[in-house]
Amino acid sequence: MIQVASDTRLAVIDPYAVDDVLPFWTLLADGRHETIVHAGREEFRFCRLATGQRPSRLFDVQIAAGFVGMEYPASYGSLLARVLRTNLDKGETRTDWRQRPLSSRQIEYALQDVCHLITLRGELGQRLERLGRHTWLESEMDDWQAEVERADSSERWRRVSGISGLSPRHLAIVREIWHWRDQTAAQRDWPPKRVLRDDLLVELARRQTADPKRIRAVRGMERGDIQRILPALSECIAKALALPDKECPRNGGRSSRPQLNVLGQFLNTALGCICREAQMAPSLVGTVDDLRELAAYRLDMSRNTDQPPRLARGWRAEVVGKSIEEFLSGKLAIRVDNPENDDPLNFVRLD
Repeated sequence: MIQVASDTRLAVIDPYAVDDVLPFWTLLADGRHETIVHAGREEFRFCRLATGQRPSRLFDVQIAAGFVGMEYPASYGSLLARVLRTNLDKGETRTDWRQRPLSSRQIEYALQDVCHLITLRGELGQRLERLGRHTWLESEMDDWQAEVERADSSERWRRVSGISGLSPRHLAIVREIWHWRDQTAAQRDWPPKRVLRDDLLVELARRQTADPKRIRAVRGMERGDIQRILPALSECIAKALALPDKECPRNGGRSSRPQLNVLGQFLNTALGCICREAQMAPSLVGTVDDLRELAAYRLDMSRNTDQPPRLARGWRAEVVGKSIEEFLSGKLAIRVDNPENDDPLNFVRLD
């Protein structure tokens, strides 16, 4: 279903009842209005798939909340409770939404997902205005959409969670199973993770066996529908095991210098302090890996200097750049101020 709200109307669009939903996606892309979403990756992808264009003037309330100091990523219900003091009714959460016709109670429940979006956007917009961060959000939305486009056009199997520490042979198995899973999901019109969860995919890669009995022994593989795909999984794994070493994929080459790991953990604490003072969600600004890359770049340890790392560009450089420079040069330190305070740490200038 597609749930949608405008200034004058609330609606549920049922793809089972509508022959062609292309006019809706065309409307989102036509440039005459703002498109408001919460965690809108899938809406963005549907619009691009249908029209070849991005949604017009996309405003994601989840990302906007991170720019005004709220938790990121925050659920829709959490944002409504914190910003609008409104709670969602969870009465129809476990309803079978595949059954038709939908009841009036189901439709009313579905409309909750969008009926507060315009008000929520207005409140977050005012907070962004007070902090002078509208341009930051616009830049982030552009970068976020470009990243989704790159991810959809590149090696998407690398987005499987939990593969960062795997060997080339393990990665070959992940890649082979992922392609089979993607094709199977498309044939069945299912989400790929309904065919096989990411954690099971990674565990099968770690086991590195094509023996159906050993595959079946993996916890989580005992479901009847999964039992039926054992031959296909065995074939995928066998194919990956037979691949020459030089054809196995490899993870990106991050620096393994131990000092960067130490700096990354320390700077992650510093980042939290900086973001609290700046009223920004730390997880929106950057990760420990981003901090390692920034440290390597600033200390001239980076292998790839074609462009500054993520934290040294745009609004992120404005939020954290100067402070991180001062930490790395020894001009700024963190100390415990009052252990009983909500924010027990503060900055100390050493020059």
